[in-house]
Amino acid sequence: MQRWLCLLVLSVVTPAGAQAVGTQAVGTQDLQKCGGVLNPPGWTRSGVYSGLLGIRAITLGLDIQDSDSSRYFYAGRPLDLRLRTFHSGETLILQEEVRRSLGSAPVVTGCFMLTRTAGGLRGSWKAPGTVKPGTVKALKVSLEPLNVAKLPLKLPPSPGLQKLRSSDPLAFVKLNRAWVVSADGHSVREPLSGLEYPRLPDTSAALQAALQDRLLFNAVNALECGSSLPEDSQGNGYNLHADVTLLTSRLISLRENTDYYCGGAHPGNFTVGLILDRVKGRPVPLATLWPSLTPTRLKALYLAASGSDPASECDDVLRDMESSFAVSLSSGGLTLTPDLLPHVVSACAESVVIPYGQLRRGANVGSPYFADLYSK
Repeated sequence: MQRWLCLLVLSVVTPAGAQAVGTQAVGTQDLQKCGGVLNPPGWTRSGVYSGLLGIRAITLGLDIQDSDSSRYFYAGRPLDLRLRTFHSGETLILQEEVRRSLGSAPVVTGCFMLTRTAGGLRGSWKAPGTVKPGTVKALKVSLEPLNVAKLPLKLPPSPGLQKLRSSDPLAFVKLNRAWVVSADGHSVREPLSGLEYPRLPDTSAALQAALQDRLLFNAVNALECGSSLPEDSQGNGYNLHADVTLLTSRLISLRENTDYYCGGAHPGNFTVGLILDRVKGRPVPLATLWPSLTPTRLKALYLAASGSDPASECDDVLRDMESSFAVSLSSGGLTLTPDLLPHVVSACAESVVIPYGQLRRGANVGSPYFADLYSK
């Protein structure tokens, strides 16, 4: 997966992607149902195109650097259809492939035959093998280059949205649409992925942008995850539950719990903790609040608070784990959740809360946030 800021989800979808690529590599000839030879013709350029397939609007992304990375989607639909690029003379052939079930080889479901015309692409789409009299005839395809940089923004111009426009223009086209605000105004839903995220109606534009970018980040991952699944697993995917865990005059903290299944060997989950400046929308490093909380100190606090049984399997796991935690604030204290445990022992990653009073001696009394956590 090549997406913006998707370091967490790289590990989520790599098994599925590796499986799909490995399956496709069983034999190019076995999958080459649309004819031609591998790779696009010389005139082809990477970019985004929009137009019609028959009477339906589509957006198509070409990637000439990778013959397996081109894709397209129907307007208003969340999932991408994968394309492999071939050519026959000067004709660009895009072979549409899907997997019906986990572990199965891809099936060719359509063939684009396109030529270049005044900068655009013209041609046809048909199901493979539909050449006999009385079978489904080809559908007309008409596509024009889409200048994504000039598309009007349908969401506030947050940094993440602007970055997505340049780094993954096809995902930008899909997600650049008005989101649905809940009746009470305290949450917002991205319509294609269905993911929801907290919203603060009366707050700064900077914080609203930061919250928007978190939902956008997760929505990109969710749609990519869904597109990686075979047809019989579309009920699975990527589920996000995000909550505001602390809200003060200067601070907001959130916790994101995500579980996913993107076609790999097993489902997974992860937790993200956020501490933000309520006005500036910027992350507040833990060291700004408690300079003494080094990774080593955090692990010691976690082990002391977890109260694990020395006879349990988790005891050794927790003592040997890396000092890496999802951290968030709540009314009761600092919440720590191990975030780098392998899947087979992920059940050991229980959260603990370190009371603020226990951390007061190491708190930064000169921090502008001190009074939000400790009454004078």
